[in-house]
Amino acid sequence: MNSLGRSCCRLRIDRGECHHVAGHISWILVAALYHLPSFQSMGVDVRMNLSLFLTIFISSIFVLLVFHLGFLVLWYMGLVSHEAGRRPNILTILQNCTEFKDEECISWFAIGSARDYPLLSKWVIYGESSDEISPIYLLWATFIGLYCANFVVERSSGWALTHPLSVDNQEQRKPDFLDMVPWYSGTSTDLFKTLYDLLVSVTVFVGRFDMRMMQAAMSGSHEGAKPADFLYDHFSEKNDFWFDFMADTGDGGNSSYSVARLLAQPSLHVLHDGSLNKLPRRDLLLIGGDLAYPNPSASTYEKRLFRPFEDALQPPSWYKKEHIAVNKPELPVGISDLKQYNGPQCFVIPGNHDWIDGLQTFMRYICHKSWLGGWLMPQKKSYFALQLPKGWWVFGLDLALLSDIDSYQFKFFSELIRDMVKETDSVIVMTHAPNWILDHYWNDATGKNVSHLICDHLKGRCKLRIAGDLHHYMRHSYVQAEKPAMVQHLLVNGCGGAFLHPTHVFSNLIEAHGTTYETKAAYPPVQDSRRIALGNILKFRKKNWQFDFIGGFIYFILTFSMFPQCKLDHILPDDTFSDHVKNFFSAIWDAFMYMVGESYVSFVGALILLVATILFVPPKVSKKKRVIIGVVHVSAHLVLALVLMLLMELGVETCIRHNLLATSGYHSLYEWYRSVESEHFPDPTGLKARIEKWTFGLYPACIKYLMSAFDVPEVMAVTRTNICKNGMVSLSRGGAFIYYASVFLYFWVLSTPVVSLVFGSYLYICKNWLHLHFDEAFSSLRIANYKSFTRFHIKEDGNLEVFTLAVDKVPKEWKLDSDWDDESKQQEHQLSHYRKHPSTWRASSFHHDPINTLQIVDSFVIQRDEAVENVPVAENHH
Repeated sequence: MNSLGRSCCRLRIDRGECHHVAGHISWILVAALYHLPSFQSMGVDVRMNLSLFLTIFISSIFVLLVFHLGFLVLWYMGLVSHEAGRRPNILTILQNCTEFKDEECISWFAIGSARDYPLLSKWVIYGESSDEISPIYLLWATFIGLYCANFVVERSSGWALTHPLSVDNQEQRKPDFLDMVPWYSGTSTDLFKTLYDLLVSVTVFVGRFDMRMMQAAMSGSHEGAKPADFLYDHFSEKNDFWFDFMADTGDGGNSSYSVARLLAQPSLHVLHDGSLNKLPRRDLLLIGGDLAYPNPSASTYEKRLFRPFEDALQPPSWYKKEHIAVNKPELPVGISDLKQYNGPQCFVIPGNHDWIDGLQTFMRYICHKSWLGGWLMPQKKSYFALQLPKGWWVFGLDLALLSDIDSYQFKFFSELIRDMVKETDSVIVMTHAPNWILDHYWNDATGKNVSHLICDHLKGRCKLRIAGDLHHYMRHSYVQAEKPAMVQHLLVNGCGGAFLHPTHVFSNLIEAHGTTYETKAAYPPVQDSRRIALGNILKFRKKNWQFDFIGGFIYFILTFSMFPQCKLDHILPDDTFSDHVKNFFSAIWDAFMYMVGESYVSFVGALILLVATILFVPPKVSKKKRVIIGVVHVSAHLVLALVLMLLMELGVETCIRHNLLATSGYHSLYEWYRSVESEHFPDPTGLKARIEKWTFGLYPACIKYLMSAFDVPEVMAVTRTNICKNGMVSLSRGGAFIYYASVFLYFWVLSTPVVSLVFGSYLYICKNWLHLHFDEAFSSLRIANYKSFTRFHIKEDGNLEVFTLAVDKVPKEWKLDSDWDDESKQQEHQLSHYRKHPSTWRASSFHHDPINTLQIVDSFVIQRDEAVENVPVAENHH
């Protein structure tokens, strides 16, 4: 039956459904039930029914193994299909049984009294034998037969794969979006790969090999040319020009698709200041880096970036994913020049996550491909300059992992400013990292080449800096003073799909480019940001259950040397409550002194944890404060680990004293089973004897050792008693391994909620009280909500309107958009940006669809002056 359950459930680690953790907890709880007082007065022995499970378990494994081997032979011969159209589940199997065995199914599965199934009730409740086949075996055989029949029917002749879904099933189609990245997972290979690639990139490539220099060398920019690979002017003659900016997408599928769906709409209608504003989709999308998390692999780019954008706005029908663009731009048939193409286009700069592999994946998927969904990608290199209408420019800078531009990139932009940017022009500088905020936070000075370019070359023509990296929206505007500002507005918007970052940590005045800036807008609002931080205390374990693999192991290492605690007599005797508490904490102190003075494993583990926690504290604070924070953090973990250790040992000792755990041998459960086998487990057909003969005697041996495996508390008690009597030297290496493994199974379950609570509380305190760990504290929450992008409008008078649009809540459930389905069938070869309904999925609930919940969280106007000296004050509509 267990094998059947596993086959039907199909492990889904990414969503936490029917995963190994639940199986482990169920296993040890079943083992604990063996030692509860038997309900003999009710005629039921708990051990009797649980032990029978082992017999059925072995039999089901054997039968299903033979079945699947036979099925593989049939599949190899081409008689059946390898996969079905959908996964079989237990409800489907139970429903199928009614088609050919209605009465028998009712007698087995319907809810009723004992009279509905007299054989089962007599045998299970009263232990009465029968001359007929045991009902338990009949029940098991029914399930196995139904599973096999359902399995074969769904795969026969490949029917499920070759027949298309019906119209009703089309409506039930759902997107296969990935969940938010589990940053605190102890089992994610992607995270380990990210760490490895980051170490390689920082220690090997940075300073030794820089892809930006190779791009410049191949384009001849070192010779002083203005290569077309970096400069694009095909937008410069347009009127009434609109373009969008977003950054940090490619995390959760729901959040990334929500933003992409909004960007793909022909127009958006938003209420603002009491009027309905129509904001059209046109021309250009700028993406400010960090295209996929946690690392820039082919898999993450395809699943976390391209899939949501292709569902939001489909690429042309002739486009093939494996196609490599050799000569860009690859325009549709009939269009010879980029100026003639009026569809949406996309330009992208890489972020720090895109640089983890030395920019290899970015070059392959952005610079050597032509389409991101329905957005044409003309760019050939990782940085670029765009000449826009009315004297506006966009400089897309590539900061790599050094938070600055290289010398060749500086040379290209400085010469471009000298030769082409007029004194009356206005420039938007786009970078991945918002140096103005991060430098203020870390008390650092990065991006010196960028500052040199803005202050000494642009000389006041940089009206706006935009960036991502921080996953929130925040705008700082200069405080008017006698000295003109080199940059009027500093805007960060990294709400393109990644987890949320706090805003309350960065809401102070900042200094940048020799000017003071104040916060004009923040999303989410500062008050909401502080409230969201409470989730680390309340939801850390729920959001990061994979962290249990690390946390439970750490607590076990901290207490490893203190198992077992043999001298607990001074705690257990009846006495006053205060004496109990005093003796309890006295035992904890004794255990701590033993760890410091005599243990090796736990002491070394505690020292390593202390060093790790001190290094984990951000260097924003002094070394003294880092040590204090690290010591307090480790002390909390160590004290609670010792408390749990002592509570567990007291529980085992109490069970031993009340004869709930035997200490005589490892196979007492099996010996009990053999003594009552003939009475409680009748086998009139001789099935067990035949199985024993067919398996050459392995069957009873398997039962014996499986019962020991299912009787973990007794294994622990027997070994513990032996250690306390004869010392640790009396154990063999195998015996010691079995003991500590059994201890770990229970201690891990006890410790994981505690370690998550302590660590989550640590993050909350550091973030809200000390303004530390803003990244670590919010990445743990994996918040998909609060998503936004910024839409710009260059008006006919040359002024720049800026609107930041946001949705507070991202849908979790999507369904096929019937309007899109009808339109795509009728206009199959039409470019998707001409369609009225360009996106594949819409929210299951109309009121939760991002299109209907969109709001403007900030808007302002940057006026373009004829003279640079008169630096204007922005017209703020927030």
